[in-house]
Amino acid sequence: RCMNSFMSWIGGKKSLRDDILIRFPLDYGRYIEVFGGAGWVLFHKTPEKFEVFNDANGNLVNLYRCVRKNPGKLIHYLKYMINARDDFRRIVKQRKSGIFGKFHDYDRAAKFYYLIRFSYGHKTDQYCCRPEPMWSKFPLIERAAARLQSVAVENRDFEELIKLYDRPESFFYCDPPYYSTESFYNDVDFSRKDHERLRDTLLECEGKFLVSYNDCPEIRKLWDVPGIYIEEITRANNLALRYENGAEYHELFISNYDTSERRNSDRQLSFLDDDEEGNNYE
Repeated sequence: RCMNSFMSWIGGKKSLRDDILIRFPLDYGRYIEVFGGAGWVLFHKTPEKFEVFNDANGNLVNLYRCVRKNPGKLIHYLKYMINARDDFRRIVKQRKSGIFGKFHDYDRAAKFYYLIRFSYGHKTDQYCCRPEPMWSKFPLIERAAARLQSVAVENRDFEELIKLYDRPESFFYCDPPYYSTESFYNDVDFSRKDHERLRDTLLECEGKFLVSYNDCPEIRKLWDVPGIYIEEITRANNLALRYENGAEYHELFISNYDTSERRNSDRQLSFLDDDEEGNNYE
């Protein structure tokens, strides 16, 4: 059931999705993705009864809702959009002028998806002559529509969302804008103070949470709190690899539970499976 996202996004978790999933808690009843973005974790995980996708970007959420409601209609709007610099600049001007909200939902969604597909770094504002046909993603859009049918799609501030869905059985996965990259995201304001507000909101919640962050002194200091687990991992730095072989990017997983539970459980199950086959471990 695992699948790829139908889109790319700034800070997308495609390369980290397996590392994130293996750190999910063993037991929870509600899954809430607070900063949804491209949804790489949501689409990669096994579907569950209670799932919420949220993002503060209204254009992004409108795109998700159109994908879920009628992917064929969205594809109809996308089918004849041409990968051209002049068209891209025209749509950017429309978004920045604030008239996007006046468009029909599917027209708005198609234009926003167009900006994501053909912009540099998927930031939606600078044209990148990427030789990719628009049609290549249509099968993924249709698969995403099926996957999203039982997912609640929200467009709320993170604090409001967390308080709304918080229960002892809730699990919040948070992938906020990384520290010092807040200005990379269009259409949404996220300040340095919001990092503190996110921490304070999560520390008060009843459920479990896992936060992914860039590894920096400010975030380590911010989360230096009793009862909080901080784990450092490294991954390949895709942007730097073209200039420096072996370039790595350091990230943090921050949680209010022991993220080794699932990994240890999987190892134990593997051990028992092997033992049943008569292997001798002495």
